[in-house]
Amino acid sequence: MNAELLARFHGVIPAGGVGTRLWPLSRAAAPKFLHDLTGSGSTLIRATYERLIPLAGDNITVVTGQAHRAAVLAQLPELTDIDLILEPSPKDSAAAIGLAAAILYRRNPEIIMGSFAADQVIRPESVFQDAVREAIHTAATGKIVTIGIRPTLPSTGFGYIRAGERLSVSGAPTARDVIEFVEKPDEDTARGYLADGGYLWNAGMFVAPVSLMLEHLERSEPELHAGLMEIAEAWESGNGEEAMERIWPTLPKTAIDYAVAEPAAAAGDVAVIPGVFDWDDVGDFAAIGRLNPASEETGVTVIGDSKSVYADQASGVVVTDSKRVIALVGIHDVVVVDTPDALLVTTKEHAQSVKNTVEKLKSEGIMDVL
Repeated sequence: MNAELLARFHGVIPAGGVGTRLWPLSRAAAPKFLHDLTGSGSTLIRATYERLIPLAGDNITVVTGQAHRAAVLAQLPELTDIDLILEPSPKDSAAAIGLAAAILYRRNPEIIMGSFAADQVIRPESVFQDAVREAIHTAATGKIVTIGIRPTLPSTGFGYIRAGERLSVSGAPTARDVIEFVEKPDEDTARGYLADGGYLWNAGMFVAPVSLMLEHLERSEPELHAGLMEIAEAWESGNGEEAMERIWPTLPKTAIDYAVAEPAAAAGDVAVIPGVFDWDDVGDFAAIGRLNPASEETGVTVIGDSKSVYADQASGVVVTDSKRVIALVGIHDVVVVDTPDALLVTTKEHAQSVKNTVEKLKSEGIMDVL
């Protein structure tokens, strides 16, 4: 790859969201990106950071909540203060990614940023990195580039990207135009997308010149753009904390898809690189069963202290954060999550519904376990 082009690349890792479908393991104080959910010995944010090092070196910025500063730095001791952006409160992805773009633009308007969520599992990393290199080449031609995931099933849980004609981009043989982004479909529609072959899952990965990202943000969300640029100016002059506290609470809350990706696609400024790597957003406890093989001895996937789990004619997932003995007898596809102050028992089929329990607890004011 052109060394001069790669030198313009800067990785951005938005590390937000609580991951409510992974409660009680994932909570406001310890969201899912701070956990090892693959049994690899590496937390999700650490794995994301290491995936980007061969592409960006130490040019990597993390955007996360102020409450997670110590935990993130413990996972990523390489991070300097200049590359750790702390949000006073959650504002959704447009503010987080937009602020990173604004700060990088003030640093160097020629930067091409690549934004990749902190809580995704990707294998093999080399195939992902090849896709990002193609995305960098394509972004350099004046495009916002997304890496779309080839769907393996008719999922109703993801938005989709409708790909168009192939583009002629040197160094990016698989680059295609994006016709539109489409919302999460119903099951029949999702089956149609899968059969069509021209639709990809939207994994929220964006590679773009920071100048183009900000241009589209200003066009569709002028108030958000103005606030972020003011914070970025203060950030570069050493007064970022004061500006953040003053301006951040006033900013509109919206997703990067609505603020940038969708209007940019309508303007013909978005391209897609199909990702042919394995990808999982670890959206619930059923995903942990997919990502971690069951024990040959017990037939159960165990994350945590496996010595305390016993199974007899049983299958499923056990996540244990306590020393309690857990015995499963004659029960299949069960999910048990045991923490010192909360116990979850469900099935893989109902794993997505855990979010409803969190909302119920919140509505009843039971916040100490959230």
